[in-house]
Amino acid sequence: MSAPKYSEGRLASVLLAPIVSEKATQVAEKHNQVLFKVLRDATKPEIKAAVELMFKVEVESVSVVNVKGKTKRFGGRPGRRDHVKKAYVALKAGQELNFSGEAA
Repeated sequence: MSAPKYSEGRLASVLLAPIVSEKATQVAEKHNQVLFKVLRDATKPEIKAAVELMFKVEVESVSVVNVKGKTKRFGGRPGRRDHVKKAYVALKAGQELNFSGEAA
């Protein structure tokens, strides 16, 4: 079974940002997973292909979580933060991701 082909432009835009938090660090150490903020219409195969293309690593699996935006007050007026889609990307054993931009 061959992987479906996606345009490189689309894959470059799928990953919005890495999520750096205490929870993300714990998950990374315990389960060898990395968290990303991704486009809301991104699919698991797209996310997998994007991570493999951008970081040259092998991805074992992808789990996604849709997070609803919190209702907050902005200057006395009620508003809402944007909805976010998070991707938990599990790397294959022995694989590592570095965000420093240096080639391994």
